[in-house]
Amino acid sequence: MPGAFTSISIFAFDLDDRGQPVRAWETVFDGDEAEAVEEAKEAARTHAGALVVKREGHPAVGEVGDPIVLFQSGKVGDFN
Repeated sequence: MPGAFTSISIFAFDLDDRGQPVRAWETVFDGDEAEAVEEAKEAARTHAGALVVKREGHPAVGEVGDPIVLFQSGKVGDFN
C-alpha cells in the first residue's frame, strides 16, 4: 500500500532513585531488525535495560500498528 511504513526504535532505560526503569534515550533506527537488536544488546551492557520495537502503519488512512517487541533485556519501562 502506498504510504505504508515500518519503523524500528531502540530504547535504553536507567533506574531512578526508587529503582524504577526510566527512559534514558530513544532512537529511530535506520537499518534492519538484526542490526537494531545488536545495537540494543550493546546498550544493555551499560544501561538497566534495552528494548527494540517495530511498528507498521499506513498514515494515509490514519493507521499505526501496535508495537511488536523484537528484543528486550533487563528492566524496561514505558515506551509509548
